[in-house]
Amino acid sequence: MKVLLVEDDQFHASWMEEMLADALPEVSEIFHAQNGAEAEREARLLSIQAVVMDLRMATRNGIEAARTLWQERPETRILFWSNYADEAYLRGITAIVPEDSAYGYVLKTAPRDRLKLALRAVLIEGQIMVDREIHRLQRRQATPWATLDDSEFAVLLDLAIGLQDKRIAERRGMSLRTVQNRLLALYDKLGVDAEETEPLNKRVRALNRALVTRILNIEALEAAQRDFDQWSATRR
Repeated sequence: MKVLLVEDDQFHASWMEEMLADALPEVSEIFHAQNGAEAEREARLLSIQAVVMDLRMATRNGIEAARTLWQERPETRILFWSNYADEAYLRGITAIVPEDSAYGYVLKTAPRDRLKLALRAVLIEGQIMVDREIHRLQRRQATPWATLDDSEFAVLLDLAIGLQDKRIAERRGMSLRTVQNRLLALYDKLGVDAEETEPLNKRVRALNRALVTRILNIEALEAAQRDFDQWSATRR
């Protein structure tokens, strides 16, 4: 069995290689890529179907690389391994994973036993496994009522890249009234209306709250802009 390790930090890469050798005696070869772009080339060249993927890398992040890998080989099993428990990452992963594909998401701070369990569950047994610590940290970062549904999150992404209500409605196939209702729900769930009495721009404040609570991050914003550019190009 061949495994591709995608990690730009040499210390973490060396440690994960040791973990792979210890947890998965089935592994015959471990290949290393420094970033998402290298991962795509290596996976294509070597027909890799088992991947351990860092999420935050300078050259093409893990979600963008995973999107390409799954488009080319939907059966690829990917364990995402990260320092970050951002909700934006988990939403980004679940939005691109093919039906019936195996994936996992575990923190780099996870105990050895938990990491070994995740490696076997995802790469060998083909299961879906998201570390409970990720969900716990997300609940701590967000307010109790701040769970956004998919349509609210889509409107938040469009808001974040600067779209006006009419453009959001056109893109998402919603009525203008529906978009405005989604915005009101966003303000409520993000606590915008409950804040200090100083007059604020609610759209900007909602974006601020989404970034502070890690519902959004820079990778999610970059992906949203790319998706909008592609959609806009088809409208011309």
